Amino acid sequence: MSALYAPGARVVIRDCEWIVRRADASDDGGYILTVDGLSELVSGKSARFLTQLEEAEDAIRVLDPAETCLEQDLTPGFEKSRLFIETQLRQITPADDNIHLGHKAAMDPVPYQLNPALQALKQNRQRILIADAVGLGKTLEAGILMTELMRRGKGKRILVLTLKSMMTQFQKEMWNRFTIPLTRLDSAGLQRVRNNIPGNHNPFYYYDKSIISIDTLKQDNEYRRHLEQAYWDIIVIDEAHNVAERGSSSQRAKLAQLLAGRSDSLIMLSATPHDGKARSFASLMNMLDPTAISDPDDYAKEDFRDKGLVIRRFKKDIRNQVQQEFKERVVNDIYLDASPQEEAAYQALLEVPFTYRGEHSATKNGQLVRIGLQKSLFSSPAAAKVSVEQRIKKLEGRGAEYQQISEDEQHEIQSLHSLLLALRNVTPDNFNKYRELLTLLKSSAFGWKKTNTEDRLVIFSERIETLNWLHGQLMDDLKLKEDALRILHGGMSDIEQQDIVEAFGKQESKLRVLLCSDVASEGINLHYLSHRLVHFDLPWSLMVFQQRNGRVDRYGQTETPIITYLINQSDNPQVRGDQRILEILKEKDEQAYKNIGDPATFMKVHDAEAEEGLTIEAMATGTDASAFDAQYQPDATSEGDDLLALFLNPEDSTPKAEEAEQHTHQKTTERYSLFASDFAFAHQALEAINRERKQVAFTANQERQTLTLTPPDDLDYRFRFLPPEIRPHDGSLILTADKARFEDEIRRSRQDENAWPKLHYLWPQHPAMQWLEDKLLAQVARHSAPVLALPDTQAVTQALQPDESVFLVSGLIPNRKAHPVIWQWFAIRCRTSQAQGVIAVQSAEEWLQLLQLNNKLPNRAQPINLAALEALRPAVIQAANAEMQQRQQAYATTKQAELAEQLTALNALKSRQVNQLSLQLERSGQAEHFKAARKEERLNRIERVFNEYETWVQDTLTIEPVPFIQIIAVFTRENA
Repeated sequence: MSALYAPGARVVIRDCEWIVRRADASDDGGYILTVDGLSELVSGKSARFLTQLEEAEDAIRVLDPAETCLEQDLTPGFEKSRLFIETQLRQITPADDNIHLGHKAAMDPVPYQLNPALQALKQNRQRILIADAVGLGKTLEAGILMTELMRRGKGKRILVLTLKSMMTQFQKEMWNRFTIPLTRLDSAGLQRVRNNIPGNHNPFYYYDKSIISIDTLKQDNEYRRHLEQAYWDIIVIDEAHNVAERGSSSQRAKLAQLLAGRSDSLIMLSATPHDGKARSFASLMNMLDPTAISDPDDYAKEDFRDKGLVIRRFKKDIRNQVQQEFKERVVNDIYLDASPQEEAAYQALLEVPFTYRGEHSATKNGQLVRIGLQKSLFSSPAAAKVSVEQRIKKLEGRGAEYQQISEDEQHEIQSLHSLLLALRNVTPDNFNKYRELLTLLKSSAFGWKKTNTEDRLVIFSERIETLNWLHGQLMDDLKLKEDALRILHGGMSDIEQQDIVEAFGKQESKLRVLLCSDVASEGINLHYLSHRLVHFDLPWSLMVFQQRNGRVDRYGQTETPIITYLINQSDNPQVRGDQRILEILKEKDEQAYKNIGDPATFMKVHDAEAEEGLTIEAMATGTDASAFDAQYQPDATSEGDDLLALFLNPEDSTPKAEEAEQHTHQKTTERYSLFASDFAFAHQALEAINRERKQVAFTANQERQTLTLTPPDDLDYRFRFLPPEIRPHDGSLILTADKARFEDEIRRSRQDENAWPKLHYLWPQHPAMQWLEDKLLAQVARHSAPVLALPDTQAVTQALQPDESVFLVSGLIPNRKAHPVIWQWFAIRCRTSQAQGVIAVQSAEEWLQLLQLNNKLPNRAQPINLAALEALRPAVIQAANAEMQQRQQAYATTKQAELAEQLTALNALKSRQVNQLSLQLERSGQAEHFKAARKEERLNRIERVFNEYETWVQDTLTIEPVPFIQIIAVFTRENA
C-alpha cells in the first residue's frame, strides 16, 4: 500500500476533504480508499473510491504536511485550538495490549471480566473462545473486547449470531453497556430490510452492525448467499457449542465454518464448549485458527501452544473478586411421598410387558422403552399420558405396516391402556408434587407474593405437556389472569420468545410466573425481577442443572437466589432406586457448584443429551444408585476437562481480589485529555459550535452530568442507519456521563413499554460524540493548523522559552492491513528566528502537561509573525520523519524476528498436517485412485489455508515504510 494513502492521511477527492480510514489493494492495481468526510458538504458521510479511476482524472490530492496553512487562533481561551487538539487526541488508536476504553463502559467491571480482552489483545489476530461458566458475564466480557477492537479501528462492521430467544437481550446489553448499535435481524427486522433496500442488494452491507439468529440464517438460502459475499471486522458466535461438528457436519456447523473465514476477529461464547469428543472441539478450534490442529481426532498442546485461543473460569475461581455481586444461593430440597394413585400408576408402568421388534423384551431394549415412559411420568401424569398414547399409536401403526400385530404387542397395548386408566386416576388433588408446589407458593416461609411486581417466579420442567398442564391448573388455583402466567419453549417464533423474556424483566408487565422448558435454560437473563426458581421435575443431566439455575443465579443478581427442588419418592423399590439416581445428580451439581465448578467433570461426556443417555442407561440396566454414584466421580488427577486443559495456560491462575485489582490497574490505560471529563469536552464543544451561529439547541446540567439536545439534521441522519429502538423518537437526545444515574435508567427502562433507556450513555463510543468530533475537525480549515500565541503565565514560561515555538506533530505508520501500528505525537521545539531551528523533540503529552493547556489560558489575540513559523515547517516535518523512522526501524527489527518465528511455526504445522494426511491414507482400505483424489483435495485445502494465514500474518506484522505526518498545532509566545 502506498504510504500516501495511510490511514489518517487527509486527501482531497472531488473537491471535498476526506480522512483515509482504510486503503485496500484492488484488482486493477490501485487501491480502494475507505474515507470519512471532513469538509462541510460531506461531513458525517463515508465513501469508497478507486484510486485508479480518480487518479486518471487527477482527482486525488494528498495534502503535504510541509504546506500546512497556519492560522492564528483568536478565540477566547484558545477554545477552538483546545477542542481541535482534544479531538485529534481522541482519534489516536492504541496499538498495545492494554485496556483503553472497555473498563469505562456503563458497568462496574470486575478484574476477571477484563482478562479475555487482555488475552486476546496479546495476539496479532483476536480470536478467542470465552468458556466461562454459566452466569459469570460472558456477554459483558465480549463487549469489553469488542469495544477495545472498535477503539483500535477494527470494529466498524460487526455480526453477532445467537439463539433466537436471546437476540433482544444481547442487543440491549451491547447498546446499554457499550453503545454498540446492533440492528436486530429477526423475522420482523429482515422484512424491514427487504422493504428498505432493492432486492439485489446485500442486506449485510445495509447495516454495519447486526445481530441475527443462526437458525434464521441456516433456513434462509438467500441470506446464506449474501453471507458468502460479505466481510466483517468482528464476528461473535454466542452459545458456540451449537455450531460444533457432532458426528456429521450440521447446517449450523457448516454456516459457522463459512463465517469463520469472513472476519479478522472471531469471538465465541459458551459455558459448555464441547461434548467431550476431540473432533467436535477441534472443529471450534479450527474455526478460531485453521492452522491450529493437524489431526482433529488426535492433537496435543504443541499444536497450539501460546495461541491463547481459550479462557475458562468458574464461580469458585473468581468469587473472591465479586463477593458483592454474587449472592450465595439457598437450596431447598422438598421431599414428598407419592400418593396411592401415583403409586398405582408406577406399578401399572412396571407391569407393562414392553416389546422390541414385535417380541416381549425383559432386557435392556424393553427397559429403555419403560424408562422413556417413566421419564415422562416423573415429570407429570399429563406428560406420561401423551407418551403412552404415542406408544400405543406407534404399536398400532406397526400393525398397519406389517398387516398384523404380534401377540406380545397386543399384550403391551392392553397393559398400556391399563396404565392410561391409572394415570387418569392421578388428579390435581392427589398429584402430591403439584399439591406441594401450591403449598410452597402460598406459604409465608417461601415469601412469594403474586402481587409483588419485583418478585417473579420461574418454574422449570423439561416436558411441554407438563408446562401446559401447570398453566391451566395454576391459573385456577392461584387465581391468576391470562397475562400473569406464560409458557416459554423452543417451538415458539423468535418474536414470541423475545417478547416473553422482555416482559418478564419489565416491572410494569403483568407477567408473574414463567413456565420454562429447557430452551430457556440456555443463555437468557431471568434475574432482573426474579430470584426464586423451582424445579418441578429433576433434570436427567448435570449440565441442565447448571443451565437452569444459571438463569437467576448469575452476575448482577441483587437478591439471594432461592433454588427449590420438588423430589418425589415412591415406596416401590425399583422406582425409588431410579428416583434416587436423579437425586444423586442434584447432589453432584451442588458439589460442582461449591468445589469444582464444572459439572461435566463427573460424567465426562460434556453434552447434556449424552449425560441424559448415561442416566437412562443406568436405570435401564438396573444399576444401583450407590454404584451410579461411585461410577461418576471427579478425576482425582485433573479437573476432568482434558480437552480444554490442553488449551489453557497452566501458568494462569485467578488472583485474589487485591492482586487482581492491582493487575487490572496495571493493564488499563487512561487517555491523556485536555478536559476533565467526556461531559466537559462535549459541553464545551456544543457551546463552541453555536458561537458563530446557533446550530444545536441544547441544555446542560453540570450537577447531573447530563446534556439534552435536539439532534440537528446531520446527527439525525446518522441515526437513520442505527437500530430503530435507539433513535430519539421524541426529538430529544439525552446524554449522561453519570454511571449511577444511567444504571438507574437501565433498571427503570425495563418498566417501559419498549424497555429501552431514554437516556444515552455519554462516552467516546456514542454516535453523538463521534458526530461532535467530526464537527470540530471540520471547523479548522482544510489542511490547516491553529497557532496559539500564549501569554506569559508561569506554566507557559516553563514550557516555552522566549524566541521559541513548539510544533505539535502527529506521526502514523499503519501495517499492510491499514491498521495503525505506530501513532506518536511529538512536541518539536524550534527557534523561531532560525529557518533550520529545530532544537529538541520530546513527548507531546509530557510537554502538554507542562504547558497545562488543560486549563484555560487568556488569549489576548495579539498579531504574530506567521511567516517565521511557516519557514520552520520543512525542518519540523524532517525532524518528525526522523523520529518516526527510528520507531519504524525498531518495530521492524522486533517484528522481523517474530514474523520469522511465526512463519517457521506455520511451516512446521503445515508439515505435520501433510504427514498426518499421508498416515491416514496409508491406513485407508480405499482404492488407490480414490486415495489419490482425496490426497489432492486435502493437500489443496491445506495449501490454501496456510497461504491465507501466512499472508494475513505478513500483512499484520509488516508496516509501511513512510509515515503520515500531520501538523496539529503550533505554540508560540504572544510577543513573537
